[in-house]
Amino acid sequence: MSTLEGLEYGCPAQLEAVRSADPLRADELCARLRGMNDDADVAALAESLRALLPDPGQIAELSTDECLAAMRDLGMFLGSIKRHGTEPAEAVPESLPVLTELGRRTDMVPRDTVLHYCVWNPEGPRRRMYTGDPQERILQDSVRHAFPRLNTGLRICDELTRTDPAAERFAALARELEESVGAMLESINAVMAEVSPVFFARTLRPYFEEITLRGRTYLGPAAAQVPLWLVDEVLWLSDRGVAEYENFLLDSVPYGLPRWRELHAGWRGRPSVVTRLVEAFDAAGGHDRAGHRLRDGANALAGVLSTIVTFRGRHYRIARQAYQEEVRLYPRGSGGAGVDLLQRVLLLTRQNARVAAERTDQRRRSSRPASPTPTPAERTERRTPGP
Repeated sequence: MSTLEGLEYGCPAQLEAVRSADPLRADELCARLRGMNDDADVAALAESLRALLPDPGQIAELSTDECLAAMRDLGMFLGSIKRHGTEPAEAVPESLPVLTELGRRTDMVPRDTVLHYCVWNPEGPRRRMYTGDPQERILQDSVRHAFPRLNTGLRICDELTRTDPAAERFAALARELEESVGAMLESINAVMAEVSPVFFARTLRPYFEEITLRGRTYLGPAAAQVPLWLVDEVLWLSDRGVAEYENFLLDSVPYGLPRWRELHAGWRGRPSVVTRLVEAFDAAGGHDRAGHRLRDGANALAGVLSTIVTFRGRHYRIARQAYQEEVRLYPRGSGGAGVDLLQRVLLLTRQNARVAAERTDQRRRSSRPASPTPTPAERTERRTPGP
């Protein structure tokens, strides 16, 4: 059993434990996967998946970290078989109990997610890839890069929900959160510079199709499973969103880590950070001693939301190119959302950023002495042109 058993998913030691693990001895078959996909050889893919399946006794001996690595490797063959037009559970029905048990052992869905495909994927010659194209590697690395800081950002969000907007700590937390979500911006910049939307839409996207297991569909690895939506939930979505995005969030929750699901359960239905900030300004009435701390908090929160707006704007631009009618093979993203929802979320994030910024301006205006009402003579003088 791994000595890391029980450590929180996502900590550096746990990430390395999963990346280095090869419990199914899948390195060789995963290296040959690209050739099978080039040849669209469904028979070879199914035979390889069947060869990798552990028996129940073997699964019982695996650590949690090894179970995650096993799901990662099986998932590469699930996605490949489906990409070539066959349901993997129909081609290899004996995979069903294995996937179910691995999902139970890891407390995750019974298939691979974006975390298996990107974050828990080894580097170097052991990297699992569908195509071997450098652009696929860049997309994987974009998620690998953003994950640690965004995962930390969720812990910051949890503290932010319990912090008074008038407290000095509030602004500090918001600035820390902006640094965390900034990793998403760095990642999207790399993707925009190095990855063709046409490559994603026509070459890679087909490997992320949903599969059916015992009559239930499970989405493939998707960037939408990276939990920026949880940050949205804390900052504004919990009480200032729209039903379409809230439903998308609920559909995304099962694909997250167990801890993310716990955070969501604790945050759902609570007042958002933006709402609590607005209420704090209203309660202060413009004359309290904590005014400068409220301004600092509003500025810091506006900074976080502005960073997210920039990320979402660039993500929307990429998605619009990849899913335009003459390019796309699928009408919706692998996370289940259409481009129209991305645009709607972008607009909502921008609106909430404006709420925070406007409160700061309002606060400053309310702290200035009011200008005296001009007399009729003064009004006449102001309207009279000068010499």
